[in-house]
Amino acid sequence: MVKHIKIHLTGAVQGVGFRPFVYNLARRYNLHGYVINDTHGVIIEIEGEEKNINQFLISLQTEKPPLAHIFSQEIEELPLSNFKDFEIRKSDTKGRKEVFILPDISTCDECLKELNDPKDRRYRYPFINCTNCGPRFTIIEKLPYDRPNTTMKKFKMCPECEKEYKDPSNRRFHAQPNACPVCGPHITLYTSDKQFVSEKEQALKDTIELLKQGKILAIKGIGGFHLVCDATNDKAIKILRERKKRGEKPFAIMFRDINQIKEYAEITPFEEAIILSPEKPIVVVKSKENTDLSKEVAPYLDRIGVFLPYSPLHHLLLNDFGKPLVMTSANLSDEPIVKDNEEAFEKLSIFTDYILTHNRDIKNRVDDSVVRIINKKISFIRRSRGYAPLPVSLPFNLNKKVLAVGGHQKNTIAIGFDDKAFLSQHIGDLETVDACRNFEEIIYSFFELYDFQPEVVIADLHPRYHSTQWAKEFSQKNNIPLVQIQHHYAHALSLMVENQIEYEPIFAVCWDGTGYGEDGNLWGGEFLIADYKGYKRVCHFDYFRLIGGEKAVKEPRRVALSLLFEIFGKDLPDIATTRAFKEKELELLYKTWEKGLNSPLSSSIGRLFDAVASILDIRQILSYEGQSGMIMENFYDWNVKDFYPFEIKETVNWKPIFQEIIQDKSDTPVKISRFINTLAHIVIEVYKKNGKGLKLGLSGGVFQNKPLTEKITQLSEEEKIEVIIHQKVPPNDGGLSLGQLVYK
Repeated sequence: MVKHIKIHLTGAVQGVGFRPFVYNLARRYNLHGYVINDTHGVIIEIEGEEKNINQFLISLQTEKPPLAHIFSQEIEELPLSNFKDFEIRKSDTKGRKEVFILPDISTCDECLKELNDPKDRRYRYPFINCTNCGPRFTIIEKLPYDRPNTTMKKFKMCPECEKEYKDPSNRRFHAQPNACPVCGPHITLYTSDKQFVSEKEQALKDTIELLKQGKILAIKGIGGFHLVCDATNDKAIKILRERKKRGEKPFAIMFRDINQIKEYAEITPFEEAIILSPEKPIVVVKSKENTDLSKEVAPYLDRIGVFLPYSPLHHLLLNDFGKPLVMTSANLSDEPIVKDNEEAFEKLSIFTDYILTHNRDIKNRVDDSVVRIINKKISFIRRSRGYAPLPVSLPFNLNKKVLAVGGHQKNTIAIGFDDKAFLSQHIGDLETVDACRNFEEIIYSFFELYDFQPEVVIADLHPRYHSTQWAKEFSQKNNIPLVQIQHHYAHALSLMVENQIEYEPIFAVCWDGTGYGEDGNLWGGEFLIADYKGYKRVCHFDYFRLIGGEKAVKEPRRVALSLLFEIFGKDLPDIATTRAFKEKELELLYKTWEKGLNSPLSSSIGRLFDAVASILDIRQILSYEGQSGMIMENFYDWNVKDFYPFEIKETVNWKPIFQEIIQDKSDTPVKISRFINTLAHIVIEVYKKNGKGLKLGLSGGVFQNKPLTEKITQLSEEEKIEVIIHQKVPPNDGGLSLGQLVYK
């Protein structure tokens, strides 16, 4: 029996070779009709024998391209149309835009084989790609995803490329970035003051030679520029740190292949799987001792961020150079990654000796994603290239179109409609004019890509956050409601969404560096019972003062001193913290603390980590945010089972913990292990007192501390408590916008 059906698919079905797949499938089963991209996804109409149609529908799901993700499928039967053949029709650009935009995809094995084949016409071509790999999100200007709507539109395909592009049996059929050395983009090498050096293959050879000489280069990649140098060269990395004013913050390292990574790092099978995944994120792993990797890469840490080449240019660089390369985002401090050639000469010349550019424009700047494995699960530190802007499914439908603007640090924004949340790539800290401009540009680019106009905007409670101030202005200008949500409650909601929790409340432990509380204090050691309607703050750590406000965030000694004043008054013990100040400084700071001058109250666990780091003389002044906790991780010993005494009444009293740390004569690793164990036991005890029967959720930047999160999980398993953590968005403020999106 002959039938005619229409299939409407939504999801990641554009830019993945889906239409040629459908075309070849229809021909296999002798079906007539058409396939077309529209702004919702893909529409297929097929006509033929019912048994063939049924086989087609099965194959559609079981044989789909590896990068395709079908989110929904609607099928309706229509009257016969007597199609004569099967065709791929020109994309339909009308209608609301809700198709999934694919992230950029690392170079596939087939393209790599051609890249290294001297007989292939794309031999050593740095921009080789096909429907299974290559740039997507970074080059798209508008939907649908067709070449005229990307930054590749200025490159007219040569006859050979056009033939591939139009051939449904070819894997480059409708590969929008399709190009070759004859008709596509090329690389060009310049000195930092914009003097031409070389181009194409010679530029690659010159780049390798310069890296061997210890030079620092800015190299344009998929989503922006990297600053690059030899990862085994102490001098080069020291110079890079000095020029970039990077202090001791670790650099990411790109390796030639997985075997080379294993020479420098101890990796688990799961870490290896993530390193090799198509997303190719930076993965934080344990470094090996006694290798030739420079100690300047990650000072005072026993972990390094490793990743593999994800573009053809990277593969050529790493294969030709042979050794690992530092690959760090090219930007001024707290500013967005540089993406444009002129911008690179303007901003990066002070860091670099040479600049390797190319002439394929980057529309959307995107940093590398960073992950680590905690509890044998992926935990994002930064969700960006390879993952953004794929949506997160919501456990319910939104009744309005929502814009969420995130927080101040590690900012991301999100838009939501129906049952989907589209999170932006990593934006970063909104500390500079350029960072704030990038924040606004990304919001409007999402509006344009998805033809989106919000009906409500959600922001943080903090009155001085740029994101909050922008949201207020935007809501007034567009006459739409503004809703502000408490920072840690947004963390709890984000956790609920990720774990597809619909109605029941959770017991959320939200620990981080800082978040504006409803009482005007700086929260960060919170225990909440939360659902989508609201939350109750059932417990928190006792407040302490941050002497000097923002200064205390960068100086652990100030946090520790505040705790010492609270415990001992003026009669301070002679420990590393007090020795970090002059006598007159101590007197002045005591008066400041006593009067509460520029010394806001905080309950932050992140700051308590800082205080321990100061007392144990690990760090008195930080080089970067979170440094004290990262170094303390080095010392954690799983063989230490005991913990310090603590007191829980209406709040958690931190005083007995710190009194014991000061009196403890054990080695530093034992004291750090006991401190982390203590925090884990506090979580369990507060849960048993306030949250029995609920899921226990962990959210906030503190839970990027692997020993702490895994210790809580271990204790929870012993108590038969169900723990939920983040796996789709970062536990830090990078996941905040997801929680904001679903408020009420």
